[in-house]
Amino acid sequence: MHQKKRAIYPGTFDPLTKGHLDIIERSSKMFDELVVAIGDNPDKNPLFSVAERANMIRTSTINIPNISIVKFNSLLVDLAKDLEANIIIRGIRTASDFEYESQMAYANNALKKDLETIYLMPTLKYSYISSSVVRAILKFDGVIEHLVPKKILQDVELKRKAKN
Repeated sequence: MHQKKRAIYPGTFDPLTKGHLDIIERSSKMFDELVVAIGDNPDKNPLFSVAERANMIRTSTINIPNISIVKFNSLLVDLAKDLEANIIIRGIRTASDFEYESQMAYANNALKKDLETIYLMPTLKYSYISSSVVRAILKFDGVIEHLVPKKILQDVELKRKAKN
């Protein structure tokens, strides 16, 4: 019997970007199940609540059948144990992303020996997009429709209006 391959794509997704969606779409084709794990870390002072972020992901991935969404506020290795997943997906855009992510992968592997991290680079047209860039542009009333999935643009714009 074939054992299902389950991968976890963790992040804050504050907000979900086209880069995130690119990684979700591509990695969902590689695994039987992809768990998008929303980090719930209030110390990061998120713009969107976990429920809002989950809704953005759900709305944007409605046509991807093997996606599930969870919230977590624990060590990623503990989530991986709970979900019986041995694969972590991480998006990297730059050399500094790789340095940070490789340190995290080594630390995770020290805590859970069978945990593998797979790095995916976003498609070139999304390589400069990050949630922090989107939040900065929102703060100064800049244009963001080229940065976030079309299905959630209205939600993000509503949040901008509510903050101003």
